Amino acid sequence: MDLEEFAAAVGADDPVTIAGAGTRGGAVPGVRQVSAPRDIAWLRAEEMTVCVGAGTPVAELDEALMEVGQCVAITSTGTVGGALAVGRSGLRRLGYGPVRDTLLQARYVSAAGDVVQAGGPTVKNVSGFDLCRLLVGSHGTLGFLGEVILRTRPRARFEQWYATTADPHDMLNRLYRPTSLLWDGATTWALLEGNAVDVEAAARRHGLDAVSGPPELPTGGRWSIAPSEVGSLAGRFVAEVGVGVVHHVDAAPPRPVGDGVRQLHRRLKANFDPTGRLNPGVDVLALPR
Repeated sequence: MDLEEFAAAVGADDPVTIAGAGTRGGAVPGVRQVSAPRDIAWLRAEEMTVCVGAGTPVAELDEALMEVGQCVAITSTGTVGGALAVGRSGLRRLGYGPVRDTLLQARYVSAAGDVVQAGGPTVKNVSGFDLCRLLVGSHGTLGFLGEVILRTRPRARFEQWYATTADPHDMLNRLYRPTSLLWDGATTWALLEGNAVDVEAAARRHGLDAVSGPPELPTGGRWSIAPSEVGSLAGRFVAEVGVGVVHHVDAAPPRPVGDGVRQLHRRLKANFDPTGRLNPGVDVLALPR
């Protein structure tokens, strides 16, 4: 399926939902489903960009990028479009940045069934309002991603998880560009990447012990707090230090949303999807943060 066929399938009239791999919640039940185009259109390793159908599995993209020594900063499960639509960054956000920074250009299908282009193939080509950042995390309520151009990054030659009982914020200040720092109130885990000799030397210098991987993340709730508030957490949790994401055994507390934010979201929805036909019933503000 190409982008024009995808747009024709979305149409312009009845309620419609987009289905990916189903790893992040899946399609809206009881609503007509469509699927985005898949496969890699092109990969320009020298420019560190790749153009891919939103329905392409992330694992398939990662395998292709591995051949040129590169990767993308999006989580490794499901489809590319699903990862962008949900907008949740993985455990490497501290070092790689948020997932929204990965999206350079999006060609998406609007509620009117039109193919719309947002952004540009390079950062220099983008001017005006950044629609790509608006689409990331919108859960398909403003448009259905069809084809995207992503920023790639060099794949580390070596990576290793380490553990220590040292203060996590102290480690954040002492370590040179850690890719990830996790803390459960007692143990700090650090993911270091780079040249193997340099990484291992840094680990010895800071008294870090190599471990097989990160801790198992609690699945009760995913909270978002100010990074400075991590030290005040209690209970059973694993926090992403320097980022402010907390994986807790308890459900996340209600998220206070001001009237101004709600009104802004209503205006955006009214402009992008006035009849509410795209992923009907999905309230982005009510979703877990």
